[in-house]
Amino acid sequence: MASKTFTRRIALKGNALLTHPRFNKGTAFNPKERKEFALTGHLPHRVNTLDEQCNRAYNQLSSRESPIAKNTFLQSLKEQNWVLYYQLLSRHLDELVPIIYTPTEAEAISNYSHLFRRSEGLYLTFPDQDTMEEDFLEQTKGRHMDLVVCSDAEAILGIGDQGVGGIGVCDISAAKSVIYTLVGGIDPSRTLPVMLDVGTDNEDLLNDELYVGWPQKRVRGEEYDKFIDKFVQLVRKYFPTSLLHFEDFGVTNAHRILERYADQHSVFNDDIQGTGAVTLATVISAVKVTKTKLSDQRIIVYGAGSAGLGIARQLRDAMAVGNEVDSSLPDISTQESNTKFYLIDKFGLLTTKLKDQGKVRDDLDEFVRQDWNDENDGVHLVDVVRKVKPTILIGCSTHAGGFTEDVVKAMKDGVERPIILPLSNPSKLVEAHPEDIWKWSDGKALIATGSPFGTVGDGYVYVVGECNNALIYPGLGLGSIISHSKKMTLQMITAGARRLAELSPALKGDSHASLLPAFENAPEAKVAIAVVLQAIKDGVAGDHWDSSKGEKEVRAAIEEMIWKPVYSEFVYDEAGEK
Repeated sequence: MASKTFTRRIALKGNALLTHPRFNKGTAFNPKERKEFALTGHLPHRVNTLDEQCNRAYNQLSSRESPIAKNTFLQSLKEQNWVLYYQLLSRHLDELVPIIYTPTEAEAISNYSHLFRRSEGLYLTFPDQDTMEEDFLEQTKGRHMDLVVCSDAEAILGIGDQGVGGIGVCDISAAKSVIYTLVGGIDPSRTLPVMLDVGTDNEDLLNDELYVGWPQKRVRGEEYDKFIDKFVQLVRKYFPTSLLHFEDFGVTNAHRILERYADQHSVFNDDIQGTGAVTLATVISAVKVTKTKLSDQRIIVYGAGSAGLGIARQLRDAMAVGNEVDSSLPDISTQESNTKFYLIDKFGLLTTKLKDQGKVRDDLDEFVRQDWNDENDGVHLVDVVRKVKPTILIGCSTHAGGFTEDVVKAMKDGVERPIILPLSNPSKLVEAHPEDIWKWSDGKALIATGSPFGTVGDGYVYVVGECNNALIYPGLGLGSIISHSKKMTLQMITAGARRLAELSPALKGDSHASLLPAFENAPEAKVAIAVVLQAIKDGVAGDHWDSSKGEKEVRAAIEEMIWKPVYSEFVYDEAGEK
């Protein structure tokens, strides 16, 4: 693979080579390569090592003061030199992931048309669907795709409909695919970011003369479904062993699309399954700290959109397929597991009264409470907390300040160590600041957030874990790709979450440590091993995997596939790579 330091045969010379980010080494081309590839007059005399290039790039990055300026610098670097870009990120992982991903990426996406410099990825636009297959093949010509990340950008990072700016969500230079490469080790040349431009309902974009997308209202209904299906069938036809990652689809489409294709291809929706999986890992870790059982928890999910429903289903299913805290305990039924959850949206607790009023989506029916007498107009969060005495409170509402002092104190009064997870992104939309949760709970709460917050408390501090999907979806994806799985099963996702939870620093003897590992201790290989082994067990792995294969063989396959940002030796060959 491209990560190994072997000789590569390249068919490009001169400026064509220097402007190709996959192959460009900049000042790291050695004297022999400079002569062979006609680069001598294009470069200054001194040959730099990758270490020297990284030091220079980091100094340049550090001179940028704002996060968005740093994001823009890194975007530019990626457009010039993939190896240098990924090597720099890998050396400063904890510092730079928030710059290329949550929360800074939200600002970059919202300003996409004004920051636009060059196109990258595949743009499939509704009025041009007659040439969709031709456009798809032109973009993928000569390449095998392991990963396809797509978005229609209707519901992005707590900032809503961003139209064609959604390419920033799946663009390998900015967000999801870069994390797959950086954390999961997936070769960037084998990933394809796709923007499915079906219009936008964002009036600011429609009225913006610089907007670069299709300036029409969003297509919906049967026409939308046919457009999405045409794209999915192309992925299935040309890259049948790839992983198809759906990102930031609107709540009315996300679950429906996932359910439609879940048994046809290896598909994954990060907002539903990724958020659910990393939250499950966090909850497993926290429950182990409290020395209780997952099946004994009482859980409030504040926010019943795609993320909230995905979290509730993932936790519910983990209870139903086997207790993740003590596997010796019997499973409980899905119906019984449903009773452990209290989902709250903008109208209040989901109850039969709200359902009768037409205020509950059909996909939420299984979590509608039939045991609640809500005579008033909606049952609010603090009332539910006081009555239910929940053990876990999860926020994915984008309602900044939704976890008030009264709510947190009611949580503390109901349980010895409340588990409170304000997960909304970006950070300005978090339900409560961790410092406040820590203070209001008298230092009793176990806390994790969707954005990085660091530590809280005075003296003996508490480390706030970052419940970030990027800790798990690269490992889930890598496991699916390596196993050539026919689909992504619930058991595969649960196995990955269980393995991630095992790496929790809080389980190493200090309950004030983070509930999840840091990015610098990225667990992609361990998560991927668990996913591959589960795929084999579930009978969905490719034909070359069978029950005789164990962890040793899986680990060897991962080591062989992992892409790492290092320079290889080049020789010129007219029939080589280009």
